[in-house]
Amino acid sequence: MISYQLYIDGLWTGSDGDSVLTVLNPATEEVIGTVPEGTVSDVERAVAAARRAFDEGPWPTLSPRERAAAMLRFADALEARTADLVELNVLEVGSIRAWAEFLQVGLPMRHFRDMAERVLVQYPFEKPMAPTFGGTFGAALAQGVVRREPRGVAALVSAYNAPTLLNLIKLAPALAAGCTVVLKPAPATPLETFVLGEVADAAGLPPGVLNIVTGDIAAGQALTSHPGVDVVSFTGSDTVGRLVYSQAAPTLKKVILELGGKSANIILPDADLRRAVPNVVVNMTAQTGQGCSLLTRTLVHESLFDELVGQVKTALDAVKVGDPADPSTTMGPLISAAQRGKVEGLIQAGRDEGAQIAYGGGRPAGLNRGFFVEPTLFVDVDNSMTIAQKEFFGPVGVVIPFKDEEEAIRLANDSEFGLAAGVWAADPVHAYQMATRIRAGLVYINGGGAGSSPHTPFGGYKSSGLGVERGEYGLEEFLLAKSIIWSAR
Repeated sequence: MISYQLYIDGLWTGSDGDSVLTVLNPATEEVIGTVPEGTVSDVERAVAAARRAFDEGPWPTLSPRERAAAMLRFADALEARTADLVELNVLEVGSIRAWAEFLQVGLPMRHFRDMAERVLVQYPFEKPMAPTFGGTFGAALAQGVVRREPRGVAALVSAYNAPTLLNLIKLAPALAAGCTVVLKPAPATPLETFVLGEVADAAGLPPGVLNIVTGDIAAGQALTSHPGVDVVSFTGSDTVGRLVYSQAAPTLKKVILELGGKSANIILPDADLRRAVPNVVVNMTAQTGQGCSLLTRTLVHESLFDELVGQVKTALDAVKVGDPADPSTTMGPLISAAQRGKVEGLIQAGRDEGAQIAYGGGRPAGLNRGFFVEPTLFVDVDNSMTIAQKEFFGPVGVVIPFKDEEEAIRLANDSEFGLAAGVWAADPVHAYQMATRIRAGLVYINGGGAGSSPHTPFGGYKSSGLGVERGEYGLEEFLLAKSIIWSAR
């Protein structure tokens, strides 16, 4: 049984309340850990510590190289805990081990180190301003600098589907900018987050620079609306994202929102199905479909429709659903009974609206414990249907035929979301031209893997969010621009 306390001002401390969050293994429904359920007063303590560390502490006034050195110590201590984080990810998230090692833990560690080694030491925090001629009261000559300074206290709120990845993708730019942090994990997956408190201790991070609190809806609202918080970075559903935006509005905080998606994967008539079909299957089953940027809406030219559906069904036969601790498993469980209920409700909505299930649609045989569903493929889908417009956050894909490229673009953009997309074509230049017309923040051509680069901005259009994450683009979200101008005489 794993147990943690809250981490506030460099100390492990109990909550002011008596409630406890129980963490389940979603594959077995067994209790694997407990942490305090933070209260509004716990949030107050955490924000006060972060505020003090920013206003009085050395962190925001350190040089970029000094902050980089501290972050590299953090990275070293983090990498020493790789095996622990991978194991926790399998246990509390339900990731298969390959995904835990590569995507959930390995990738964000590389991003964090890259932020310290490259972005932070190369970023122009201070740039000279070109001489300015003319002034308010007549002729004048002035010069100066433009400084980039930390925004202040950052509230980082992560989601359950990728706790280590999301925590580190948010923490790296916040720390690099000189902000101090209050980090709030999702209630279902807090254990990996608290490892970061142990890492902060090992790295000698100054007290108050990183604080970790849990909490319910009231605690979350207290954090996102707190006048002592200067910037909020939230990952989650678009519904909750809108609430966070409204909670932050009265104090005019900077808000970064990484929300949902219903991303289109366009397969043109000359596409190579040998490459495209595995991509369709991965986008349905990776992390059991619990990924905001997964391409779950396949738009295929009508000449390839039957062939593609047949090949996808054959490929889905090879997906082994089960306990992610088993090395042979290729798809694990959903995070909770509630999430499984939501996915099953949307599957039923698809049936009710006239779509046909070409594969799956139920619960896997023989798995009586754990929050499992079958990978499910819908056909006879109109783009206006619920299953084509709403995010499942589960292993469900829809296939929709199109007649020509204009219709493909129209269907791809006919969504309230705009996080990611894909284009498959024999000519990558032609695919690029199509990509420029898709209203999404990230477009993959022929399965391109740029999404794993620490220098690729990640963010969405429309209801998929505000702002971006990763690299220098993500760093700038935590910085303010200040002009300092002086007379040349």
